[in-house]
Amino acid sequence: MDAYYLPDPANPNRFESTELTRGPWSPHAQHAGPPSALLAHVIERCEPRDGFRIGRIAVEILGPVPIAPLTVEARVVRPGRSVEMLEATLSSDQGPVLKATAWRLRQAEPELELPPEVLPTGGHPGPETGNEEAHFPSDQPIGYHTSIDFRFLTGDFAEPGPAVCWFRLRQPIVAGTSPSPWERTLAAADAASGVSATLDWGRYLFINTDLTVTLHREPVDEWICLDAVTYPDRGGIGLAESRIYDEKGAVGRSVQTLLLANR
Repeated sequence: MDAYYLPDPANPNRFESTELTRGPWSPHAQHAGPPSALLAHVIERCEPRDGFRIGRIAVEILGPVPIAPLTVEARVVRPGRSVEMLEATLSSDQGPVLKATAWRLRQAEPELELPPEVLPTGGHPGPETGNEEAHFPSDQPIGYHTSIDFRFLTGDFAEPGPAVCWFRLRQPIVAGTSPSPWERTLAAADAASGVSATLDWGRYLFINTDLTVTLHREPVDEWICLDAVTYPDRGGIGLAESRIYDEKGAVGRSVQTLLLANR
């Protein structure tokens, strides 16, 4: 398998899902990272405008995404001179499974003259310093977990609590294309609730109902770093958030709402 999705030559909105999309909760359902990245792939190609850049993508997970052919459609729903909103829907043959909204903003030209002290600073040691031995909690031979390079700086899938982990895609999201910064970020960011899980994978479910990512700067190069933490509650609702970095420093934030339950 050369990619997570194979485009249909007869329909530019149709994609065949490969086994690389498989998630940890069911052998028949996708991890939400790849289909979120597929939404970004389509959003970025929807009526592109010179001098504009996506600043935020919010994905709503309407149900399990089957490992099956998918149709993706995007459109501009709120045009504007400086800010516009786009909307995209991902559907299986049974109906919509994911939808997303995105804000596309005009970039400053020339760049703004900002005081250095107000700009984001800080970062993490590079992926070459991370632990390569992390074991993803899945018994499936092929899936999302086999398509990603993980490098933990702190924490581990088997170690409950906050974690810092570098991610790198081994394959493109769509065959024949190179992953964009947004595709790489969304594919990684959906894993924040997994790398920072506070509950036992064998005893509990913690399934995210959404994923919202804001990037004040697009990441460069292949690696994405999540500095992630999960906040559970006895009422059955949790929150996972992460600060997102590339090897040059901070690039944005992500947030996920979690459904918590006994298995």
